[in-house]
Amino acid sequence: MEVYSTEEQQVDAIKQFWKDNGTAIMIGAVVGLGGLYGWNKYSEVQLASAENASAAFQTITDKAAQPQAVIDAAPEFAKNHSEAGYQALLDMMVAKSAVEVGDLPKAEQTFKQIIAAKPGAGIESVATLRLARVQAEQGNVGIALETLEQVTDAAFAAQRDELKGDYLVRQGDIDNARVAYQAAIDKGGVTSSPALTMKLDNLNKA
Repeated sequence: MEVYSTEEQQVDAIKQFWKDNGTAIMIGAVVGLGGLYGWNKYSEVQLASAENASAAFQTITDKAAQPQAVIDAAPEFAKNHSEAGYQALLDMMVAKSAVEVGDLPKAEQTFKQIIAAKPGAGIESVATLRLARVQAEQGNVGIALETLEQVTDAAFAAQRDELKGDYLVRQGDIDNARVAYQAAIDKGGVTSSPALTMKLDNLNKA
């Protein structure tokens, strides 16, 4: 699905940012605490921690083609590392892997965990969109529509409105589905989902 592919590109971009800059971000945080007692020792420990987290995250990322391996590796990472940026991205990988192995309840739980952590950087919005998909896939379309209302970031508004249209169609609410699809088009949704115009056209012909 084109929209999902767009989300995946957004997550991959954030993931690449952390791979490239995660250690530097941690060092910057340490520098900001430079006036604290024991600065030298503290900075060495924090730098080592950031480097270890980066290496551990890369190891798990290399297993992306093995969904169960990603799921199995996640608890150990959480136990040994406290870097929030890496943890949020790893949780996204775990949720995606859970979907791939058919464990939708675990995926739902993990997406909720990500959202509750408020990781920012677009991750929260992507997690909310995917949570709605998982809920709808489990037959909870009404709950999925409620979940979509939590997406307030304008950058994800078109994707949100397209999903609203999809789920309203499932509920037989054609009039509101038209409104949702048109809203998605007005927000530039056709760029990431060319099928959007066709969806609206099909409703208009109904």
